[in-house]
Amino acid sequence: MPDNYFARYIPLAIQFGIALLLATGMVVASQLLGKHRYTRAKFMPYECGMAPIGDSRERFSVKFYLVGMLFILFDVEAVFLYPWAVVYRDLNTFGTLFGFWEMLIYIGIVVAGLFYVWKKGVLDWAEKPTTVHSRVILDLQHPMITPAPPPSSVTVQGKV
Repeated sequence: MPDNYFARYIPLAIQFGIALLLATGMVVASQLLGKHRYTRAKFMPYECGMAPIGDSRERFSVKFYLVGMLFILFDVEAVFLYPWAVVYRDLNTFGTLFGFWEMLIYIGIVVAGLFYVWKKGVLDWAEKPTTVHSRVILDLQHPMITPAPPPSSVTVQGKV
């Protein structure tokens, strides 16, 4: 083993250097050897197979962000299981099941949180069918009162 502390990192520096040279070489070779045909379709933005029509500042439902935050939360909680599994035998050195009960309580809290979120309806992506109780709907995009279509199972009496 070398006496110099930084000499141990020379193979790592060489690997990073080779990776940088390969990446740069591929980009330069593609630029020099590739065909360049600029068309209108190449300059259009492409996102998820959908045509880029409309405003790019479209609002998303709050449920999208809630599910994203819940995914990160439960993912991080699952990561805590790995270090526990590594030291599980050391936790039970005296014949007690301390480590087992400790993780059982932890998983119980996580499952209780998941059950709470599930009952609150955060995980339901489908739109719930709504019943029209009123005969008019206020359209916020166009500020005028438009008549609501009556549901097929409900008959509306009087003028619409």
